[in-house]
Amino acid sequence: MQMLWPEARPEMTDTMLAELYRFPPDRRWVQANFVSSVDGAVTVSGKSEGLGSPADKKVFMLGRALCDVVLVGAGTVIVEAYRGVRPVDGRPVPPIAVVTARGSLSPDLPLFTDTHVPPIVITTAQADHAALKAAGAEVIVAGETSVDLRRALDELASRGLRHVNCEGGPTLFGRLVADDLVDELNLTLSPQLAVGDAERIAHGPMVTAPRSLELRSVLHDADVLMLRYQRRESGRDSS
Repeated sequence: MQMLWPEARPEMTDTMLAELYRFPPDRRWVQANFVSSVDGAVTVSGKSEGLGSPADKKVFMLGRALCDVVLVGAGTVIVEAYRGVRPVDGRPVPPIAVVTARGSLSPDLPLFTDTHVPPIVITTAQADHAALKAAGAEVIVAGETSVDLRRALDELASRGLRHVNCEGGPTLFGRLVADDLVDELNLTLSPQLAVGDAERIAHGPMVTAPRSLELRSVLHDADVLMLRYQRRESGRDSS
């Protein structure tokens, strides 16, 4: 893997990658990780794995290794058969935090049955909290009938989980964008044309004004591009 920009580096070591992708140590930070085909598809046959590559997998795993918590939507958890994050090199294992308004998650999901740390379910007052807790989850209530994502992030931060790595899906990411809660986007472009009717990386109502991003780095490996963007202006509480 090599860096093309902002400076040319013929080989990126693991130490260089960790420094490049590290979270700001002194503030709350929400980053999103996505892989997309060149024509904008985020899935092939309903799953993202058809777009992945060894380099993309490395960046994906690095996001998990460096974050405090992995944030993901319930639909993605079910379709991608999410399980708990695996321990790596003695690092603290981040919990998976699932956003679901109804809280309708089967206790048989690998999320609950194959994990080293209890998952977090971010849900609403109307969900069946007892069933979720019985499945082994910590429950965060962040709204009456819909999940207030700003409140959810505040609740995570109050637990010391300030560095958030969002892995999708498009609906959750779209809501984070609409609420202006995204600090960084790590986007891998897979050298494929998928066509079809797959979603884009963000899905939801049109925002009043597109969020302005700044390109911070470009990595390259075997025709795959890994782009790292950050918001042009912070404009958000750093608590």
